[in-house]
Amino acid sequence: MSRTPGTRTRVGKYELGKTLGEGNFAKVKLARNIDNGDFLAIKILNRDIVLQHKMVEQIKREISTMKVIKHPNVVKLHEVMASKTKIYIVLDLVEGGELFDIIAKQGRLKEDEARKYFQQLINAVDYCHSRGVYHRDLKPENLLLDSHGALKVADFGLSAFSQQVREDGLLHTACGTPNYVAPEVLTDHGYDGTSADVWSCGVILFVLMAGYLPFDDHNIINLYKKIENANFVFPPWISSGAKKLIKRILDPNPLTRITISEVLQDEWFKKDYHAPSFAEDGDVNLDDVETAFNNKEENLVTERREKPVSMNAFELISGSQGFNLESLFQKEPGSVKRETRFTSQRPANEIVSKIEEAAKSLDFNVRKQNYKMKLQGHSSGRKGRLSVATEVFEVAPSFHVVELRKTGGDTLEFHKVIKWNCCSIFWHFCMNSESAADQAFFLVL
Repeated sequence: MSRTPGTRTRVGKYELGKTLGEGNFAKVKLARNIDNGDFLAIKILNRDIVLQHKMVEQIKREISTMKVIKHPNVVKLHEVMASKTKIYIVLDLVEGGELFDIIAKQGRLKEDEARKYFQQLINAVDYCHSRGVYHRDLKPENLLLDSHGALKVADFGLSAFSQQVREDGLLHTACGTPNYVAPEVLTDHGYDGTSADVWSCGVILFVLMAGYLPFDDHNIINLYKKIENANFVFPPWISSGAKKLIKRILDPNPLTRITISEVLQDEWFKKDYHAPSFAEDGDVNLDDVETAFNNKEENLVTERREKPVSMNAFELISGSQGFNLESLFQKEPGSVKRETRFTSQRPANEIVSKIEEAAKSLDFNVRKQNYKMKLQGHSSGRKGRLSVATEVFEVAPSFHVVELRKTGGDTLEFHKVIKWNCCSIFWHFCMNSESAADQAFFLVL
């Protein structure tokens, strides 16, 4: 495949590719280290937004935490850079997606598979605690899988260091996702970070084995009551050994709740258990964390851009499952993804115009910026309003890939909208296209 001539987006020694994920304050892009060819992920934050929302200390904490934690089951942070307008956090590329996606697809995991992921989670959390770091937002969406199926803990944005503990020896900031939060976190009496993380691990284990949350209710007050009383029911297929361990973890009293050292000695947990073996790095230098947030000219990197972005071979390959290009345009039946693609031979500006027209007919708010669009639904779902980012990539002068990614709202809702509603966008585009080749390439994933 030939590459369209022109300057690609570069930041320092990294060549940026397609967007892998996007949130309210940051986006994650595929990147290639031009020195050695390694593929990585770069989390990009807008400096002005970080300052505007007073998030500097939170971002510094996340970066510092990930530099301190060097463990095979934690996403590795390589370096931090900054330009005049952006903060760039260079991370491992974790290609297997979120553990949440497997649960959403399969409903629940087999006991041995659930135990394997739980063992890796406990290994990672135990190591974090040994370094005085408490995650405080453990959930399947923050657990990634690499290409070999190994679990990687991510998103330390709500983490806390032991230095943040007050004189009473407790943390006092209530944070995290309600369904996974320990009952003591919901009160204002303070809590122990290690015990609170253990509770979240127990909820995750239940979800892996049951396929649904142990504590769930549309009414937040009722949800809190269920959590405070540890009011949940096991499905019949969970083994007695797993039930015993989960009951000890989901103990509403943090003083009697099982500890990680006790979990490691549990008979059900120890089956086929392999302790992690890895070489620890030496002292961690955090100087670049401060450097990234000051405006000294000599410390800044520059970036150059070109739109629409050309999707080259390394992006196509890395975006495919198992490096099989066929899977770029054919979705595995029953899988739940956070993105979908179709291809077209029409001009990029015409593609954007047609999608905008169709999206508005589906009652989406539309914001455009060159060859990118953000679509947002009017109605609020289970996790807020559904938001979709659209981008047109140029593979060749007469061939484009159009990608739609969920950036807000519920993943399953996104899947439903794509399957039943967003097809109207693609269908509208193709029916208004005069190109027979266009319709031949029209593929909804």
